Parts: sequence; C-alpha cells; structure tokens
Amino acid sequence: MRLLDIDNYESYLGDTEVVGSSAPDIEDMPETIALLPIRNAVAFPGTIMPLAIGRKGSKTLLKDLKEDELVGLITQKNPEIDEPGPDDIYQVGTVASVLKVIQMPTDTLTVAVQAHMRFRIVEITQHEPYMRARISAMPVKLKTTKKFKALVVTVKQQAARVLELSPNVPEEANIILENIANPDTLVDFVAGTINAKVSDKQQFLEEVDVQKRLQKVSLELAKQLEVLELSQKIQGDVRSSIDKSQREYFLQEQLKAIQTELGQTDMKTEELNQLKEKINSSGMPAKVRKEAMRELERLSKIPQISPEYSVARSYIDWICELPWSNSTQDSLDIPRAEKILEADHYGLKKVKKRILEFLAVRKLNPEGKSPILCFAGPPGVGKTSLGKSIARAMGRKFVRISLGGIRDEADIRGHRRTYIGSMPGRILQELRKCDSSNPVFMLDELDKIGQDFRGDPASALLEVLDPEQNNTFTDHYIDQPFDLSKVLFIGTANYIEDIPDPLYDRMEVINITGYTANEKLKIAKKYLVPRQLKENGLKKSQITFKDDALMLIINSYTRESGVRSLERQIAAVCRSLATNIARGTKRRATITKAAVKKILGLEKFTLELANRIGVPGVVAGLAWTPTGGDLLFVEALGTPGKGDLSLTGQLGEIMKESAQAAFTLVKSIAPSYSIDEAAFKEFDYHIHVPAGAVPKDGPSAGITMFTALFSLVMGVKVRPDFAMTGEISLQGTVLPIGGLKEKVLAAKQAGIKTVILPRRNKNDMADVSDEIKKGMEFIYIKRAEEVIKHVLDE
Repeated sequence: MRLLDIDNYESYLGDTEVVGSSAPDIEDMPETIALLPIRNAVAFPGTIMPLAIGRKGSKTLLKDLKEDELVGLITQKNPEIDEPGPDDIYQVGTVASVLKVIQMPTDTLTVAVQAHMRFRIVEITQHEPYMRARISAMPVKLKTTKKFKALVVTVKQQAARVLELSPNVPEEANIILENIANPDTLVDFVAGTINAKVSDKQQFLEEVDVQKRLQKVSLELAKQLEVLELSQKIQGDVRSSIDKSQREYFLQEQLKAIQTELGQTDMKTEELNQLKEKINSSGMPAKVRKEAMRELERLSKIPQISPEYSVARSYIDWICELPWSNSTQDSLDIPRAEKILEADHYGLKKVKKRILEFLAVRKLNPEGKSPILCFAGPPGVGKTSLGKSIARAMGRKFVRISLGGIRDEADIRGHRRTYIGSMPGRILQELRKCDSSNPVFMLDELDKIGQDFRGDPASALLEVLDPEQNNTFTDHYIDQPFDLSKVLFIGTANYIEDIPDPLYDRMEVINITGYTANEKLKIAKKYLVPRQLKENGLKKSQITFKDDALMLIINSYTRESGVRSLERQIAAVCRSLATNIARGTKRRATITKAAVKKILGLEKFTLELANRIGVPGVVAGLAWTPTGGDLLFVEALGTPGKGDLSLTGQLGEIMKESAQAAFTLVKSIAPSYSIDEAAFKEFDYHIHVPAGAVPKDGPSAGITMFTALFSLVMGVKVRPDFAMTGEISLQGTVLPIGGLKEKVLAAKQAGIKTVILPRRNKNDMADVSDEIKKGMEFIYIKRAEEVIKHVLDE
C-alpha cells in the first residue's frame, strides 16, 4: 500500500517560500486554469503529494504561475507520452495549490501540491507552451442514510485493517484515518492511499455521489484485504517453520553440550561410532576400508533428516556386511565325497567321475584356477541336486539363483548409487545372505538369459565366471573390487546351443542324459517313494509299492528324460492313501497296477509304434527336445497331380530344406530301382509330421524323410522295429547329428530294437551307457541308399 505518495514530504518544507496554502471555495474557482498533467497518479481532494517536474511545458507553467494561483492536476491516460495533448488526458481532475517548489541538482523541480476540489474540462483554450482549459466545478452529492452510515463504518474498518497489514506504513496514517469525520474527505483519503490501478482511481475521482464512491472503494479494499491476509498467513507459516527449525537446532546443540559435559554421546554420534567399529571389524581390504571411512566422514556431516543420510547409511551397511574375509574350511576327502554322491544320486557314473576329478584337483592345488562346471541336460535329471551334493562333500555353503528371464545387467552388477532405490546385484546379495566368501554358487538356467535395452546380463556374467577376472569383480553399487575367485560357480542349462558363445567358452559342459525305465524304477524305490511318504505324513509300514505298479507309472503315465513327473504321480498315489487314512477307512495299502489305474485314471501314454507303422510311407524318426529325446513319425502320401511337393506339420526352415533335398534325391535314384518316371509327373507328394501344433525344426530328419518318400514310391512298408536319425546332403551323404544320447534313450523307451545312425556318430556312442544300449542293435550308414536294404520289407 502507498500512503499519501508524500514520502519525506517534510524534507521539502524548509526555508523555501510557500506559494499558497488556503483552500478555495467553489465560488472562488476560476473559469480557466492551467493544466499540469501527471503520470501514474491521481490527485484526490484534501491530499498533499510531491511531484517531480521535468518536462519543459510543466516548468514553464510553474514559472508563469502567479501567487495564490491554482493549477489543474490532470492524469495522463498513457504515462509513456512525453508531450500529452487533449486526447491523452482524462476529463476530470483536481484543483490544487502549489505549496513548495525545490530546484533539484538534476535540473528537475520537486513540487509539493495540495489538492482541493474536483473539476471537469469544458474546453481546451490553450495548447502551447502548456494547456489551459475552461473548467466547471463538480459539487459532491451526499445523502445520509442508514446504508450510507454503515458504508462509512465499513470503509473505515477495512482501511484500518489494510493499514495494519501493509508493510512500511507510518503510524500517523491510522491517526489521520481516525480523525477524519467528513465522509467525502474519508473516502478520498482512502482512495488516494490504497494500492489500486490508475484507471480505477480515476473512476473513484470521477464519481461525485459519495455513497457510490464508498461502495466502489469498499469493494477494492475487500480485494486488497483478502490478498494481504493470505500473504500474512503464508508469512506466518514460513516464520513458524523457520522458528521451529531454529529452536530444534538450538536444543540439539544444547543437548549435545550437556551430553559432552556428562561424558555421554547423542544418538547420531553413537550410531557413527558403531558404524566405525563395524568397518574396522569387517575384515575388508585396506583400500575398501579407506573408502568406507571417507563415506563415514561424509555421513557425519549430513543431517539425519536429509534423505541423503539414509542412502549413505545403507551403503556403509552393505559394504560392512559383505563377507570380505568370512569363509568355510574345505573338507576335500575324496572317499567321503564319493559316498555322498552315491548316496544322493543313482547312476550318472561318468558325471560322478568328473566331479571327483574336479574335487581331487582342488585338493592337490587349492590355489589353482578350476574350470567352471556346467551341467547340461533335460529337466528333472538332478542338475541342481548335484550342486548341493558337491557343496555337502566340500563342506561349503550352497547358494542358488535362477537366471531365467533376466534382462537387466543391473541384476548381476547392481545399480549405480545415483538411482533411487539402488542396491547391489544378485551375486553380492546372495553372498551377503550366506555370509561366506567361498560358497558353491549355482547359476541356474544359463540358456534362458534374456537381453534388451537395459543391457546384456550374459556379458556381465563373463567377469563373474572368468577365473582371470573375477578376483576383482566390481559391483556398480559397491564400486569396490570384490574377490570371487574363491567361489565355486556351477552353471546349469537345458540346451547348450542357447548359451551365449563367450559364456559357453568359459565353462566345461558336463552332459547329463535321462534315465532308462529300469533306472527310474531304482530311483523311485530309493529316493522318490521315501521322500513322498515323508511329505505326505505316511509311514513305510502304511504303504507298499509293487515293482510292476511303479513300472506302469513310468511307462504309461510319464514320458520324460528325468523323474520330476514320475515323482508327481507317486505323490498323487500317496495323497490318495493319506486321504483314506485320515478318514479312517484304511490303515495301510499295497499299491498294485490295478490300484494305480484306479487312482491315476486312464493311461496317458501307450507304445503306439506298431499302430503307426504298417503302411508304405510311414517311418519312425528320432528327435531332440529341450526336455529330452522323443519319437517323431514322418508320413508321406501321393495323390494324382503334377509332381509337386507340399509340407505340413509346422516345420521349420531347416526341416523344409531337408524334405526338398530328400525328394530330389529320391527322384535322382529312381531309375536305379526301376521306378517309373511317371510316378513323379502324375502324382503330387505330401510330407506330414503329426502333432502339427508343436513347432519342429533341426538338422536330423533328412534320412527319415528320404526313407518315407522312397517307401511310398516303391509301395513297400518300413519294418516296425526300426527308428533312424541323420541328415543328408543333396548327393546322398549321411551327415552326423547332435543329441545322440537323448535320441537313443527315446528309442529305448519306445521299444525300438534297431536304430540307424550316421557312421560319423559311431565314436559318440561311447558316451551312451551300457544300460541304454542293452538289447538294442545299432546300424551305421554312410550313404542314404544303405538304409533301403535294412528297413524296407522285400
């Protein structure tokens, strides 16, 4: 709010001469008067205001002004105009007396004027060097009513409140307000002092009806009062907050001083001392300890209420709780380890042999850099449990994380501390949980690692699994090297082709094939049945499984390389008996084949070989899947047409190319077997691989498709006890294939007696156990034509 617009007015009155001071009456108002345009202000009757005069015309006016002569104060519409004309000024102004003129050093005049009464311009009579005008007086209208009196009281109260809330207002303002009795003078005084726009003040000046003027001024006061009260509330809230913070700070300082005198410490100091003790007792390297102490010093300077305090505190906790020097003592007793492996797993002789070799080397050279083992095989064959057995044999702790679906590099290396909610990667998290720097660490599902815009987790694992690098593994969150060379990492995968090549290069892969039916029977009797009895609250005396009942479950209710589904079916039988025992209807039971069929329902899998192979053009092939080997039938059929070849069964590009090569090869050798050329001109051929909802692909179906097509065009059936696998070239050479052990096991489980294999895979049969090869015949071929004499009937 601006009061009177006469700051330091008294300094203008001194020894200078007063030109005039008496207020004229309406009768004394001259007919013409000199006009003094003013900017950014409106002069109200009864107010005194200082004016800075710098324009040439205004100076001339003051020079020509006679003693006791009045001037007309008129407001400019646009304050930017230096030489205003008649159209640039308002038509209503105030007659004023010049009280004092002071010459300033800047060649300007400072004039104190006192406004007396309103006037309206009738006509401009002079333009140069300043304007003069014929004017008429504007007498005010005043009618005293109850509403009028209430308005006077309201305006006076509002103005007093505004003066109270406004900063830099002299105390005299309230005294002047209280001593004004005339309503017209009151409203002019208030209108001149409130902080309103010039256009609004001009409206107040032009209003001669005092009651209407009171209403307008009251409305403007109400607006200003609302703003001032809100501003005061905000300032009060801020002041209160600052006062509270200062008060808490002083109290904290006083408390600290008192505790120092008593020999006590505050909570923050005690917390910092505990952290310092943790750092000194954590066993971390000197370089890491130096960084931790630097972070602790920074923490001591951060207020506890700051969010950064908790971030720094969490970092120190993490760095102190890592197992920098905590480790377990290895117990590398080879005979004991052999007993543990034999007790925990059935079969897997070659796998156990390699593990014992691994442990023996660790015993003879503890500081040596052992290779990273990777167990590869179908689900349920015991890859994870082998890792647990190794940990038990070595006397180490066991840690396992699943990498399936991981796409963010930060899951391995951690998040940088610049992110909110950042934390170390899974590697250091698990080491912290197990509180050991040398556990057996199993990385499951290496073949299912993903990759996207957040980084490549497989590349982050390179540093973890590389013996040349992992002694200085650096997590992004800890930002200090941590020695992982003591950790025994073991990976697992179902399909080694999906493991990234750089990662695969750093590991020694140990393949674990599936189990035969006899092996599954022994595993069920030794491991699965006792475990499920315990899980379902049964005793050995309450349930007995017959061998033929277990074989029925193995052959007719499961079809897998591992034993996971087998254990689920055994669990279903145990739950059924547990329900009857809980009801009190049975006390014990012997599980026979009939009982299995009653509990598990219809058989899910049957040996369908004899039913499928009985017509020309149908051949049994062998395929590899991530869950193990499987039997794959290939069907060929001819219909009248033009010699085209069509393929169905959701075949991949590789299998489609194999079919095209097989078809071309059959046509090329047809004359040698007296096959009429019309057979390829008058018939269309269709190759179909059943189970069309399952995508199929891979380089091992060429010989099977060749045999199916040749059997069809010759009209000769394929022997039902044969299965085959192998790829062919366009020249008829049989190429080697992968997944040999899984495919041979699938043939064994399907009741196949003879398997045809590529000759170049003959040496690979050394890896297939004698248990699987028992009762089977293997024929090795080099050329596609060799299969004809073995599998086709006469």
